[in-house]
Order: sequence, then structure tokens, then C-alpha cells
Amino acid sequence: MFKGILLGVLMALTVSQVYASEAQPVVEDVVLEKRVTAVSQELRCLVCQNQTIAESHAELAIDLKNQVREMLKQGKSQQEIVDYMVQRYGDFVLYRPQMKTRNWLLWFGPFVLLALALGVLFIKLRQRQKALVQQEAAPLSAEEHGRAALLLSGIDKGAQS
Repeated sequence: MFKGILLGVLMALTVSQVYASEAQPVVEDVVLEKRVTAVSQELRCLVCQNQTIAESHAELAIDLKNQVREMLKQGKSQQEIVDYMVQRYGDFVLYRPQMKTRNWLLWFGPFVLLALALGVLFIKLRQRQKALVQQEAAPLSAEEHGRAALLLSGIDKGAQS
């Protein structure tokens, strides 16, 4: 019992000697890392596809970030790096794709499909409305009138036979 109290007091005294301090940067060149992050924000992770390589922890994204870092150390500009990546991986590597004539379908296709769907819906609703109006306008024949009267009165010739 006495050992437990003594151990608790010793632990309390040692814990009070520990001070928190601000974390030191892990990287050697903070400016370079900011540039790497800026370029990495413009490139899509080819594995994750919905993240930039700056956000992704996939192995390919880490390799691409290292490649960006090396290219920046070699003195290449952000645009040169992005152009290199587009040349190597295609426009898909851009997180914010550019509007070019060859990808207009990707930019405007959803709006065209929406317009077509609304057009088809409008035409179908107009056809249905015309059919309902024509059904309401057609008068009953004498035979249909007699059959309806029998049904309403509860006497059905077909049910009696």
C-alpha cells in the first residue's frame, strides 16, 4: 500500500517536469515543401481519383510528390511540371481539367443529357394529356349507357348467367 502511494507521488512529480513545446518542422526546406504542396494540389491521384496527390496516402501519390519535389529542386517551374505530368498521364491527372475542344463532351454532356431528358418528359406528358382529353370527350354509346346503368343498379346480366 505504501509502495503504491510512493509510486503515485513520484509519477506526479516527474510528469510535472514535462513541458510541451511547438513541434519542429520535419522537412529541411519549408519553402520547397510549400511549393511541392502547391503543385500537388493541382494533380489528381491516379489511384484515389477523388483526391489530389497532396491529400492522398497512396504509394503512387507519394511517388508523384517525390517526383514533383525532385523537379522543383532541378529548377523547373510549376507549369513545366504540370505539363510533364499531363504529357505522361493525360488530362486526367489534372484535378481541375482544362476546357478543350476534345473534352467538351465531358464539360457539357451532362447538361445536354438533362435537356434531352426534360424534352422527352415534356413530350410524353403532352401525349398523355391529349389522350386523357380525348377519352373524356368521347360520349358513351347507347349500349355502354345501358351497361353502366345495370352495373350501377347492381343487376348484371353477365353475372346472372
